[in-house]
Amino acid sequence: MVFSTLMLEGLAALGCGLGAGIATIGAGLGIGKIGGNAMDAIARQPEATGKIQTNMILTSAFVEGCALFAIAACAFLIK
Repeated sequence: MVFSTLMLEGLAALGCGLGAGIATIGAGLGIGKIGGNAMDAIARQPEATGKIQTNMILTSAFVEGCALFAIAACAFLIK
């Protein structure tokens, strides 16, 4: 089966879109889990709220940075 270049470019764009979408969904799930677990930890130890919040924000930033890197990589692969 012979693929035309237009069809291959379309499939590449579809793959990049799917990759960006999966990265976004993964980041959303990860940040949601981080936030939920942080709230559980704060409910158990209210005196440690400051430390828990700091770690939660830092970890969320790392997850968001990884997701942004994945989305940017997908965008650069389109051409």
